[in-house]
Amino acid sequence: MIVFRDPGEVPAGFGPSVVAIGKFDGVHSGHRAVIDRARVDAAAAGARVVAVTFDRNPLALLRPEICPQSLVGVEQKLRLLADAGADATLMLTFDRALADLGAREFVEHVLVGALGVRIVMVGADFRFGRGGAGNPDLLRELGPEFGFEVHVVDDVRAIDAGRRVSSTWVREMLDGGDVAGAARLLGRPHAVRGEVVHGLKRGRELGFPTANLSADLEGFVPAEGVYAGWLVDEGMPEAEAGPTRPEAPRGAPAPRGGGVGTAPRSSVRYPAAISIGTNPTFDDVDVRQVEAYVLDETDLDLYGHTVEVEFVARIRGMVAFEDVDTLIAQMTDDIVRVRRELA
Repeated sequence: MIVFRDPGEVPAGFGPSVVAIGKFDGVHSGHRAVIDRARVDAAAAGARVVAVTFDRNPLALLRPEICPQSLVGVEQKLRLLADAGADATLMLTFDRALADLGAREFVEHVLVGALGVRIVMVGADFRFGRGGAGNPDLLRELGPEFGFEVHVVDDVRAIDAGRRVSSTWVREMLDGGDVAGAARLLGRPHAVRGEVVHGLKRGRELGFPTANLSADLEGFVPAEGVYAGWLVDEGMPEAEAGPTRPEAPRGAPAPRGGGVGTAPRSSVRYPAAISIGTNPTFDDVDVRQVEAYVLDETDLDLYGHTVEVEFVARIRGMVAFEDVDTLIAQMTDDIVRVRRELA
């Protein structure tokens, strides 16, 4: 997938494109429905699928007091959009200049001028432009003038609850520790991603050495507790990929110029028992930590590596134990239950 950080980076002649626009926080099942529809339309039109999104929730600038925590970080979002089938993503920096850009100017300069849009895909509640003045109706008005169609994609709703799949619902699930329920809405396990750093080495002393994730990790951290899941080791950080020439889809003209591509990276996947909390038995940690014990591995060196931790099921809540022996007995039982969940 090609990644652009500014409309000015898009090479001349990049279009035609089918553009899906949104925050795409979590890239959940509802978001992927929009991209799936865009892929179908793009195939028929010989165009590229382009996701247009933002580096943060616009509320972080406009109404920070009510801005929810994001489900995924920027790099996670880019990977998920690529997995969903986007040929390119325009990751806009949501700053004051973008917030003040009028809705018509956004259409003219970003969608038409930069991306050569032929079809715009949005949800029914999509808003854009200064003061949120733009909506699907305005896009329909501007379509004939600028030569594009507008397709509004219906919400994806849960059959059993009848509720619209949304980032808000996913956050509620994760806040309650229901990572299995969140996975059903996301269409995949929820994950956090970060660098493995040195901790107090308490797990090693107890016979369960853990990989501690840095506090500035990407992704929404679920409720405190012990979870079954997976640790995906991406290795040491690599330099960002340089300019690449995007491949044109069948039937589309080749672009002039290049974009920034995401280079593939090899990774290793391990079953893991994951702990989220403040080590209440020892009461020596001030902030919540995410740490993962890779099953049956006692000498795995992950320090400095970037890892993604995926949550499959919650085993239990976080509690303080009377003594170390009781804690070790519980951790041993936790491992048995983790194996059962991952089998």
